[in-house]
Parts: sequence; structure tokens; C-alpha cells
Amino acid sequence: MPAAAGDTLPPALNAVDPADTVTPGRHDADIERLFGAGGPLGPAVGSYRPRRSQTEMAKAIAEAIATQSTLIAEAGTGTGKTFAYLVPALMWGGKTIVSTGTKNLQDQLFLRDIPTVRAALKAPVSVALLKGRSNYVCHYHLERTLQNGRMTSRDDVGHLREISRFLKMTSSGDKAELAKVPENAMIWNLVTSTRDNCMGAECQYYQDCFVMKARKEAQQADVVVVNHHLFFADVALKDTGVAELLPSANTIIFDEAHQLPDTATLFFGDTFSTSQVLELCRDVLAEGLSHARDGADWGKVVTVVEKAARDLRLTFSQDIVRMSLPQIAPSSDFFPALQTLKDELDGMLAVLETQAARAETLEQCRSRGLELAQQLVNWKADPKAKVTPGEEAVLWVEAYTASLQLHKTPLSIAPIFNGQREGVPRSWIFTSATLAVKNDFKHFASQMGLTDEPAKSWPSPFNYEEQGILYVPQGLPDPNSMGYTDAVLDKALPVIEAAGGRTFLLCTTLRAVKRAAERLRDEFEKRGLPFPLFVQGDRGRTELLDQFRKSGNGVLIGSQSFWEGVDVRGEALSLVIIDKLPFAPPDDPVLAARIEVMEKQGMNGFMHHTLPEAIINLKQGAGRLIRDEGDRGVLMLCDPRVISKPYGKRIWQSLPPFKRTREEADVLAFFENLGTDAAQDEASAQ
Repeated sequence: MPAAAGDTLPPALNAVDPADTVTPGRHDADIERLFGAGGPLGPAVGSYRPRRSQTEMAKAIAEAIATQSTLIAEAGTGTGKTFAYLVPALMWGGKTIVSTGTKNLQDQLFLRDIPTVRAALKAPVSVALLKGRSNYVCHYHLERTLQNGRMTSRDDVGHLREISRFLKMTSSGDKAELAKVPENAMIWNLVTSTRDNCMGAECQYYQDCFVMKARKEAQQADVVVVNHHLFFADVALKDTGVAELLPSANTIIFDEAHQLPDTATLFFGDTFSTSQVLELCRDVLAEGLSHARDGADWGKVVTVVEKAARDLRLTFSQDIVRMSLPQIAPSSDFFPALQTLKDELDGMLAVLETQAARAETLEQCRSRGLELAQQLVNWKADPKAKVTPGEEAVLWVEAYTASLQLHKTPLSIAPIFNGQREGVPRSWIFTSATLAVKNDFKHFASQMGLTDEPAKSWPSPFNYEEQGILYVPQGLPDPNSMGYTDAVLDKALPVIEAAGGRTFLLCTTLRAVKRAAERLRDEFEKRGLPFPLFVQGDRGRTELLDQFRKSGNGVLIGSQSFWEGVDVRGEALSLVIIDKLPFAPPDDPVLAARIEVMEKQGMNGFMHHTLPEAIINLKQGAGRLIRDEGDRGVLMLCDPRVISKPYGKRIWQSLPPFKRTREEADVLAFFENLGTDAAQDEASAQ
């Protein structure tokens, strides 16, 4: 879009030259002009209004880019942080990698936000989207699935037909473009590749490969949009294409940066799963029968390994288990079952060794098996082994209904991440609405190893005192007591009714989600309340949110996945209820080990880790309520510990500065006034 009359845009740079003489604030005047009332962003974005906090944040990011330095940037909801980092990045960032929290946010940046800013600035930059290989249809695996026809349901057959048709029309191969097949449909596992089963340059479709095409486009683009999982998977696996981008990147921007510690921990660790063994057995049987039928009794070869993997899972009777290695009793069946799986896997590998030369795919199965066998060997505690400080890891087990996972998780990702940041000077920007605890960034900075790096916070432009109320109801029992969820619902029902539905009920456990859904379904029917109920798990998250918005008076019940990255503006959402403070589960083996180390260093594990983590999560949940300058509503925080515990003050001081009350009558009056205001607005509009 053309710039406003009289507006001169600074030239965009294709690279940041470290030899440049950097004048502090050298882009400040340009930023003021670009974000000002007469600047180019206004015509490009219909609802755009200059915001001082956004302009100041953009200046700080432009400065970090110019000086190739690090910046931790917290921007309150409504600041417009996306534009605050995109404008300096597109103008002066050189080769830029933008990493977001989720694939949905990735798509939003690539399809909407970046094109808007690029057009407004007339910035001559090329942009590419890069996702993990499981997001792209694989020509080879699609053809193989069409030939073998290993379909388990009628849905699979229909989905396969759609994917086959899609392949002929798509230029990207990105499954997000095919709305007719759900993202979590099982068929995708059969028509996409993994690092283990990709044929690489040996593949007959290598020239047409969507993964390779996406990586090539990313190599050539000025701005590449990735997500945190992809970024850190690459650091760990060197299999995402990011490794090829990093050496040439001048600027790395992490949006939703509060998710980084958890994501990085996931990928810097090592996980072995019995489901990987079962997948390998499935492929060994198929490839053995296809290419070396006379080489072995393949059914017998894989059956003993499959049985050993399933027997290992059955050493834990419960459905869901999380235990650290020291918590498993030495007399447990787990240890002999683990040894049996190692032995049987070695037996299958010995057979593959003799047959692997007969087909590339058999050699691939052998390589996968060797990698799994090595993971099993590595998953043990050697009390005599000396561990380098900073490289300590926790060994733990996680059991699901049908699989068992063995995890080796680093106690701290800081040394590993710092290793990634060494080398070529470049700017690193970490931004989110929730990085600080009462304006203190120590918790996030220490997790990421960003010691002594500058951190700044810009407040939200919203008038929270006028727009909302923080309500902590009286008379609730201890959150760990029996019947706590029902006590919360007793307090919530009159408020939900006064709000006319339009509610998010955010729970800390799936058990609470289930109980709340049962109870509210009954209560709504009994009281004749016409509020549609939307429950996490009934449908996909995107579909639930769309239906919630359209309903106009719905009640949505969800757990962790609805605490962040969810944007419902306007009257559809006027009440957010949080059942408990989101403390991490006490049985988390990694958390327990981290706290143990902190306490050995003389720190208080609860105050220095558990509490800051809960506050950052709570800020995310609270941030769902006010998304716009016209939004009004109530944040109902049901946990009595906010009032009764000494740390409670630190919690509510970290939340937006709403008016506070403990009286239900204040909340009911607020909604009554809200209804009166809405009726007056409608009358005046007519």
C-alpha cells in the first residue's frame, strides 16, 4: 500500500553490516514516522491507532538489531508487539528468522501480519514459511500407502482420496491448506515422512519433494517464519532446515518467548518410546516381506520384539504414570523387562544385518533400530560417572495407555542454549506478554541463560481499572479438598448467569474439566439456561473457538491449551473463571530434581521456581479476558490462597490492575450495568 503523502521511508537493508558505526537511537526518527498518525501503517490497517508503548518497543528492537545485541521485551496485551518487531525486522533486520509458539501463529504471521506490514512499508523483502517435515505430504509415502492400502477405517479411505487430489493442485504440500482432512487424522502418519524413514537424495521424487522445496525457499528468503518446536528440534536433530539458515541469519526473533524453556527442554533431552519400537517392527515386517521374503521368518522376528515392548509397558499397572528412575523399586518387573527388550531388539538387528544390503529400505530399518538400541543403552544411571556441571540430566519414565516413554531430560537448558548463541554476532529478541513476575525478569532470564542481558517492559494501553474487575470469591475450601470443583461451580453459576454465558472456565486439570462439564450440563438444563456448552476434547480447538464465537452466549471449559494463544474479542467473552492457581503437578520428576538442586544451592525452590512459573501461566490465562480497548469483563480467580497465603500479594500484583472485589454483589452489578450500557448503545444506533 502506498505510504501517506509526504512520508519518506528509510531504505531497507539486505544485511546488517557489523562494521557500521552504530549511533544510539539512529532509527528513532524513522520509527516515529512509521508508527505515527500520518505514517503508512494507518491506511494499511483499518483499526490502527498510534500507541506510545508500541513505538517505544519498536525503537528498542531497532536498537538491538543495529547493535547486534540481545533484548528481552515484555509487551502488555494490546501493545501491538507483532508490528513492533516486524517493522524494524523488515526494514533493517537483514536475514531474519521469526519463531512463534504454534503452527497457527506461524500461519497467521505468514498469511496476514507480514504481508500487511510489507505492503504498508513497500519493503522489498522475500518471505518463506518453514515447518517440520511431518506437515508436508511425501510423494513416496503417499504412493506406497495407495499401493499397500493399509487403511484401518472408512474415514482413512476418504481422507486418502482427498490427499491424493490435493497433491495434484498444491504448490507447497502443506497439510494446513487441506481443511477437508483434520490435522490430527491418523492417515497423515502414512503419507508424510520422518527423519528415520526419509529416503533423502536416493528418493525417486527428490526433485519434487515439498520438504526440500520449503527448505530451499527458506534459504533464499530474507524473512523465514518457523515455530519453536522446529527451531529446537533442529538444534537437537539437525533435521529441520533451520541449521542451514542460522549461519546467515542477522536477527532471530522469538515471539511467545515464555514457551521457550519448556520447548527447549523437550528437544535438548532424549526420549525413547515403545511406540517407536512397534512402528519399526511394522516397517521391518513390510520391507522384509517385500524385499527379502526368503531371508528370515519375518513374522517371528518382529513378534518377539513387539511382545517385549508391550510387556515393558505392562510393568506399570496404572494408565498414566510419571516416575523418576530412583522412584522405581529395584524389585520392580520393569528392569528385567527393559533388559528383555534390549536383547530382543539386538536379535532383530542381527537378522537385519544379514539382509540390509538387499534393499535401501531394509538398511534404513537397521539404522533406526541401531539408534533405538543406543538410546536404550544411554538410558541408565551410572553412579560412578562424573557429570560436567551444567550437563546434569533427570532419568524418568512416563506411561500412557498404550505406550511407555523413557526420558532423559537436562536439568538446565541454559548452558546448551548459550552454546547455540555463541559465534557469529547477531541480534536475539525474546518477546511475549508474560516474561516478568512483578516486573522482575530473573526467572525467565536464568532459565534461558540470558544473564545480564537488557530486559524492558511496556505496559498495556488498556484501562484495566475501567474495563474489568478481579473477583476472588469468599468461602471457598482448600483447593486440594474433595469436592473443590463443585464448590467453585457453586460460586460460578450465579456469575455465569449474570454474564449471559459468554464465559471461559479455565481448569488446571482434565479431571476438573470433565466434572465441570457434567455439572454445568445438568445445571443449565435444570435452570433453563440457554447457554451452549463447549468442552475441550469434544472437537478440535479451532472448531470449538469458532463455534464459541458464533454462539455469542457460550460457555467454554478447557485446560492448559486454552490458557494461551486464544483471542476472543468483543461481547462473546465477558467472564474468565480460573479454578486454581496453575502450580505444576508435584509429581513432576523434572521439577522435583530442579528444586532439589536449587535448595542445595541455598535457594527456596517454591519461591524461585514453582511460584514464578505459576504466575507466568496465570498471566496468560488472565490475558484471555481483555483483548481490545472496547472489551469489558470479570476475571474470577477462585483460589483462596491468593488471599490467605503470604505469596498471594505477589500473584495479584503481577496481574493487570483491575478493580478488585470479594463481593458477588459487585460483580452482578457490573454485569447489570454492562447490559444497560449495551441496550443504550443499541438504542442510540437506531
